Amino acid sequence: MHMRFFMREKKKAGGSPGNISWVIMYCPFCGQQQDSKSAFCCSCGKDLKFLCDVDKTGTSGAEATGKSTLELFRTFRSVKEKERRAGFKKKKTPSKDNLKVVKISVGLMRLKDGVLKTVRGTVLPLLMRPESDADELQRAAEQKMKTFDRNLHGGPYVLLYPDGTKITNIPGTEVPFTLNEYKEVVGKAYQRITLYICTAEDFFTSSQETSSESNSSDSEVIIMSPTSAEFNAADTLVWEPAESGSDSAAPVLFSDSQEGPGTSGGVLETACYSKYTQLYAPIVIEDKDDSDSVECSHDIPEDTKVDQQSLSEITANLALEIDHRAVSRFNICRSNIWDGAVRGFKRATFSEKKDILVKFSDDEGRFEEGLDTGGPKREFLSLLMKELNKRPIFDGPVESRYLVYNSTAIREDEYYLAGKMIAVSIVHGGPGPNFLSEDLVSYISGQSSFKASVGDITDEEIGKVLQEIQNSPSVEILQDLMIRNSAMLQTAGCFRHVRSCEEKKMIVEDYLKWYIIHRNNTAIERFKAGLESLQFLTALQQHPTVLTPALCHADVKLSAAEMENLFQPEFSQQGSNRRAQEEKAMSYWADYLLDCEENDSSVTLEEVLMFATGVPCVPPAGMSPLPRLQFLCSTTSTFPMANTCANILKLPLLDTYGAFKANMNFGINNSPGFGCL
Repeated sequence: MHMRFFMREKKKAGGSPGNISWVIMYCPFCGQQQDSKSAFCCSCGKDLKFLCDVDKTGTSGAEATGKSTLELFRTFRSVKEKERRAGFKKKKTPSKDNLKVVKISVGLMRLKDGVLKTVRGTVLPLLMRPESDADELQRAAEQKMKTFDRNLHGGPYVLLYPDGTKITNIPGTEVPFTLNEYKEVVGKAYQRITLYICTAEDFFTSSQETSSESNSSDSEVIIMSPTSAEFNAADTLVWEPAESGSDSAAPVLFSDSQEGPGTSGGVLETACYSKYTQLYAPIVIEDKDDSDSVECSHDIPEDTKVDQQSLSEITANLALEIDHRAVSRFNICRSNIWDGAVRGFKRATFSEKKDILVKFSDDEGRFEEGLDTGGPKREFLSLLMKELNKRPIFDGPVESRYLVYNSTAIREDEYYLAGKMIAVSIVHGGPGPNFLSEDLVSYISGQSSFKASVGDITDEEIGKVLQEIQNSPSVEILQDLMIRNSAMLQTAGCFRHVRSCEEKKMIVEDYLKWYIIHRNNTAIERFKAGLESLQFLTALQQHPTVLTPALCHADVKLSAAEMENLFQPEFSQQGSNRRAQEEKAMSYWADYLLDCEENDSSVTLEEVLMFATGVPCVPPAGMSPLPRLQFLCSTTSTFPMANTCANILKLPLLDTYGAFKANMNFGINNSPGFGCL
C-alpha cells in the first residue's frame, strides 16, 4: 500500500517571493493538520517522523532534485508497474499436437433386402484425434473391425453416417468432414457418436436400387380423370365426378414424350391446371362418421414407424462409458452375497465406470482359480439381483415388489445402493431385477399409468378394509365404512363425503397410490439417484417401453426350443466315429431340454442356463460370446462341465439316455457355481 503525503507549502501573508515559507503537514492516517515539528499525530498518535525530512531551508526533496512531485510519482508508478508485470508469466496454451484422443463408436452395415441395415452386436469403441478427417477415420474403423472380426471381408469399405449416406462433408454444408466439426453440429458428446462402415459393393448396390426406384416412380403419372370438357368447365375448382355414366372417368397416361388430351394449347393448359388442383387439393377429414361421405382416393403413403432401438442396443450404448482398462474388485462368498457386494460397492476405489473383477471363495475360504473374463461377473450379478429381492426395503408380492420406507435403510443409504446395483448389473452385462412393480417403474420413468390392486397390499388389516370398501353394495354401507376407518383414510388424504357408490373405486385407487408411491417418496428419490449411474435413469425415461421388461417380471419363460437354438454345437469331422457319438448326444440333449421344460426333471431350464453361462436368463445386453456346445470324451468325465467365461457347455458322451439324464441332473444340482463340480 502506497502512502500519500498531505503536504503543501505556504508563504506568509504579504510576504515577497524571497520571504521564508513554512510547510503545513497533514497526518496520512487520519487527515488531521499537524505542526511541522511534531513527531506524533495529535489526533491518532501515529508516528510522523518520516514526514520531517524537509531540509532546514524549507526546500522539499522534489525541489532539491529539480523535479516536480508529479514527475516523481510517474517515475515511481512506472517502476512498480514493471515489477508487477515481472511477477506474472503468460499462461501456456496447449498446442494442437498435444490434444488428447477421444472415444467414439463404430459399427458395421450390410445390405439386406435392398437396404443398408446395421449389424447388431458389431458396435465397438474407437479412439481418435478430434481433428481426424473422413479418410483417417475410415482406415481406423476398418482396422478396428478386422481386429475383432476375422470373418470380415477384405473391402474396400465406405464410411457412413447412421442414415446410410457416405461421409464426405458435414451434413447440410460444403465443409469437409472432421470429427470435431461433426460433434459441434450434432450437439452430442464424443462417446455418443456412432458411425458405420460397409463394403463399397453394398453401398453402390444400395445407391443404384434407390435411384432406380426413384426413376421408375417419376417417369409416369397415372391420373383417373374425366373428359377434357368437364376439366375445362371445372377450371380451377376441384373436379367432382359425375353421378353416373360409363365414361365419367377414363385413365389418362402422361409421359415425358406424350401430350395431354385436346387439340389446342389453351384447352391443354386448362386441363393440366385442373388436373393440378385435382391432385393437390387439400384433404379434409370429417369429424362425424357419415356413411355418405366421399372417401379420398389419393394414394397417400403410410407413416413409416421410427426405428426404435432394441434393448441390447440401448445397453450397448450405455456400456460405452465403461473403462475396461481399470477394474473394481469384489471378493464374494456365495453363502453371504449381500455382505460382499455392499463392501465392494462402498469401497472408496469403486467406480461404476470401471470393469468388475469378481473372485469367489468356497466355504473354507480358498479362492477359486482363474481371473474373471465374464462368467464370474455374470454369476455374481445374477445372485445379487436374487438377493436384492429379499431385502426389507421392498414390499409386496414376490414378482411385483415396490419400495417401502425403512429408517435403518435410510440411515445406511441402502435405497441409493440398490438403485446403483440394478443399473450396474444391467449395463455390465448382468440380468435385471425382474421383480419390480410396474407401477413403481412407471412412476420412476415419468409415466402416468397406475394399475395397482388390493392384492398388492401385504398388510392384512389394510387389505381387508380396502376390500370391504371396494365390495360395498350401497351408499349407506360405503359411508359407514368411511366413518369407521376415518383415521386410516385421513392419513392418506382419502377421507371424504361420498354421494354415490361409484366413488368407491376412486377412494381405493387414491389410497393405493398413496400407500405404494407417495408415502415412500423419500426412499424412491434415493433409489432414482442410484439409478442415475451410467445414465441408466435417463435411458429409462427416454425408452420406458423398451427397458421396463428388464426391471419387471415377465410371464414368458425359457422354452426348450429357445435353449436348443441358443447353444450351437461344435461337431467333429463328418464321417468319424466320434461324430456319430456326438450326434447321438445331441438327441439326448434335445430330449433332456424337453424334460426340463415339462417338469420331468429335477433341473429347470433356468438352472441349465445358469450352470453354463452364469445367468438364469438372457441378459438385456445379450449373450457375448454366443453359447456353444462341446463334447467330453468318456475317459475325461461322465458329468457335464462348463466354462462360464466363454459360455461353453460340455456334454458327456454316454450310451443311454437314462445315464445321460441322471448325470446331467447330478452335475448341475451339485455344482457350487461356475459350472464346476
